[in-house]
Amino acid sequence: MVAVAILAAGRGTRMKSTLPKVLHQIGGRSLIERAILGSLEISPNRVLVIVGYQAEQVKTALLDPNRSLVSNSLPKLEFVEQTEQLGTGHAIQQVLPHLEGFQGDLLVLNGDVPLLRPQTLQRLIQTHKQHQHAATILTAQLSDPQGYGRVFCNGQNIVQQIVEDRDCSAAQKQNRRVNAGVYCFRWQDLANVLPQLQANNDQKEYYLTDAVNLLQPAMAVDIEDEQEILGVNDREQLATAYEILQRRIKSYWMSAGVTLIDPASVTIDDTVKIQPDVVIEPQTHLRGQTAIASGCRIGPGSLIENSQIGENVTAMYSVVSNSIVGAETQIGPYAHLRGQVEVGAACRIGNFVELKNTKLGAETKAAHLSYLGDATIGEQVNIGCGTITANYDGVKKHPTKIGDRSKTGADSVLVAPIAIGQDVNIAAGSTITEDVPDDCLVIARSRQVVKPGWRLKSKE
Repeated sequence: MVAVAILAAGRGTRMKSTLPKVLHQIGGRSLIERAILGSLEISPNRVLVIVGYQAEQVKTALLDPNRSLVSNSLPKLEFVEQTEQLGTGHAIQQVLPHLEGFQGDLLVLNGDVPLLRPQTLQRLIQTHKQHQHAATILTAQLSDPQGYGRVFCNGQNIVQQIVEDRDCSAAQKQNRRVNAGVYCFRWQDLANVLPQLQANNDQKEYYLTDAVNLLQPAMAVDIEDEQEILGVNDREQLATAYEILQRRIKSYWMSAGVTLIDPASVTIDDTVKIQPDVVIEPQTHLRGQTAIASGCRIGPGSLIENSQIGENVTAMYSVVSNSIVGAETQIGPYAHLRGQVEVGAACRIGNFVELKNTKLGAETKAAHLSYLGDATIGEQVNIGCGTITANYDGVKKHPTKIGDRSKTGADSVLVAPIAIGQDVNIAAGSTITEDVPDDCLVIARSRQVVKPGWRLKSKE
């Protein structure tokens, strides 16, 4: 059995933010969410999050199904309160009553270390079980170990001593093996020594590393990729972690058959799904729960967020959010789809067209300069240049319906609520305020008047 405890109680003052550090995001997920989801790959029996600073905000964020994948992936997430932040050892001491009688191992992670791979955690646990030591810790050999606690081992990687960086002597600071802050303990052994921890250091804190020093033998496992243990303490480190994550994501998709024309200018959340033979043009950003089907060409200069894009779609210099786009559709340049838009197959959403909460049937075209909001539009409809649905009366939004094969003339205004039938032609410049039956021409505009020889009289 394995339980996971994740340290997430700190304030993170160097972030200079009212938001708790562990709720800052990289790649569409918060730091703490990444730590939790990474731990789920080892199938733990229990997951405990140790919270302190703005505990309720952290709990709410993790339990909200609209904001976090954790609530959908983990049936029961346990929270442990650390009202005073007196060090890592003190944090794990708070777990004692929650794991009373637990028989198994405890994996300790940090909520601000977002890049650990599940394979690394599996290797740590496998080594721990293989050697049956009381403690196994993750370590790394760094060229610049400044700021990290040093781990001193014998030739068999048995830990002799762990010393925090601030407590190291000049000679000890020459040691390049550092503590990654990830531990696997035999819980019963750890529970026995936790009450013995003392705050005999400059920070007056209880270090979990002191527990490792008390538990012998303990083994160190060196990590292969030192970037995995990068902790996030400020905005610069947050940006560095995001850069590393992006390199991983883009490398994965390129190896899976996706073309990135200029990878350095593209960003992709790791919640995005992309099929082979998609081309991502420069300055394009894919966010959230987005899926791009095969044959699409996205960008340049496009943002796709929480949307499903069908096969062979093109989207140039456009924004698509919370929408579904059918196959063979062309979007842009400079189109905006938002708020639960559904576009059928082989449609054209062209220059400076905005769709909001609107459904378009197959082969419908809105080529330029139109706003369609709260509308249901049939198949093979042609939306003339400058057509708008006047859907808001100052209090409520109202729906517009347009039947199959209808056409709106340039500069038409459809004042909702309104229903336009099938095979209707609306004359250019018309303002339509009443429902229109099938198969007709509708004209709703003032008759042109020409007065020969008329001019504005000049003032004396």
